[in-house]
Amino acid sequence: MIEAYLIVAVVIAVIMLVGRGLARHFGIPQAIPLVLLGVAASLLPGMSKAAVAPEVILNIYLPLLVYRAAFLTAPRETKEDAVPISVMAFGLTCVTALAVMLAVHLAVPQVGWPVALALGAAVSPTDPVAATSIMQRLGAPRRLVTILEGESLVNDAVALTLFGLALTALAEPVTLADGAWLMIRVVAGAVLYGLVIGWAVARFRLWIKDSGAQIVVSLITPFLAYLPAEHFGLSGVLATITTGFYLGMRAHGLLQPASRLTGNAFWDVLVFLLESSLFVLLGLEIRQVIAGVSNYSAASLAGTALIVIAVIVLLRLLWTMVVFPLAKWLPGKHLSFDRIARKERLVMGWAGMRGAITLAVALSIPLTAPNRPLIIFLAAAVVLVTLIGQATTLAPLLRRLGLGESEKSVVEEATAREATMEAALARLDRLSSDGQVDDHMADVFRQLLELRLDRVRAILDDDGQSGQSETRWLRKQLAHAQREKLDELYSKGKISAGTQRHLIHELDLEDRRRASGPP
Repeated sequence: MIEAYLIVAVVIAVIMLVGRGLARHFGIPQAIPLVLLGVAASLLPGMSKAAVAPEVILNIYLPLLVYRAAFLTAPRETKEDAVPISVMAFGLTCVTALAVMLAVHLAVPQVGWPVALALGAAVSPTDPVAATSIMQRLGAPRRLVTILEGESLVNDAVALTLFGLALTALAEPVTLADGAWLMIRVVAGAVLYGLVIGWAVARFRLWIKDSGAQIVVSLITPFLAYLPAEHFGLSGVLATITTGFYLGMRAHGLLQPASRLTGNAFWDVLVFLLESSLFVLLGLEIRQVIAGVSNYSAASLAGTALIVIAVIVLLRLLWTMVVFPLAKWLPGKHLSFDRIARKERLVMGWAGMRGAITLAVALSIPLTAPNRPLIIFLAAAVVLVTLIGQATTLAPLLRRLGLGESEKSVVEEATAREATMEAALARLDRLSSDGQVDDHMADVFRQLLELRLDRVRAILDDDGQSGQSETRWLRKQLAHAQREKLDELYSKGKISAGTQRHLIHELDLEDRRRASGPP
């Protein structure tokens, strides 16, 4: 039995590597080759039954994926664009879930309302990875990327709360009043619990200096937030998102450079494994799904899938072009919606691809739920069609609308580099004038910094004296000055969170290189 599981794991790992290579070679979304290779692998002996239990998807995949997304959220930009993000994440997500529920119930009357709502909740959250990677590569407006990322994070919580309501309705009858009270209770309780866990973990991590221990703590944190919240009837996903967002805002102060580097590398690999394996598992389960929907005609399945996809795509376009601008009349202080041009709203409407979260939710539907294969089939159709149809045409649309600003992004990063070098030089001058550094050493470091400033490079050249304790101390002081300057630039809105993270990552790399040298 163990050997069989190991063989399945190896096959899935090989598919993930081959699929990733094919996606890069042909320039297509990674999900497409992964699903197709998964379908092919299901034909192998013993692989057709390689399915993961819904409880595993719900209790392992989802907490890890949503925690990482929340941790990487840009806090200042998200706060500034809270109103447009809320309009998309709360308004559009709820409307999409209800519209899909109604459409499926009308198209396939034998599908009950709870099951239809479960599908609506599964396909309503967006996956920003494909969209924002294309936008960042082409240098699309920063605010557009921020809104899409913020929307994706919050709509995960909204959609999964609706999904929990649908599962409750499958188990027992739920009235409208019961549903409203349940939503209020699970949301408010989850946010409060998530904040408590975030605060406790933040205090605990301040005492940990070992990188390996930091990774272990970061790995168990999503489950500390998710599992108890679910046990007490709260939204585990919302609690996990709240915890991740709380800790993400304090990541630079909580972690040492080496811990950040090691942790980021670990989480990048982990998220890749989780997201890729979901698409492979879908491919492996396709044969069973098709067998489960064999009582429906091909025309009925295609028609229902087309209706669901049309509802999702057209409703999002209608929302961004017509409803979204009306939010400027909402009370409260927020950035002017006039700054979001019509062509930017068109891109927002078209960048509504679905991905790993949709698959995770669909695959987590209990095996005993009625019409489960139909829900998985429709969810898979939505994911594949939106990835193929929208992800592959988003870049041409951006170019057509003239929204690529790659030169501006390069200038922004170069400006940030220049500012950090100037901050380090200023700190060096103060240390030298106070007598904390001798003139010879100050001259050496000044020449290095000026050379780096002239070339706008990010990594200090090693001057051969890194083994001396005084030299290492001085390097630490200068790096600290650069990090402080980056925090200042970010807090003042001069650079984006992505630029800040990128430059801090380079400083962390330099710190680790020096730390691994001779003492």
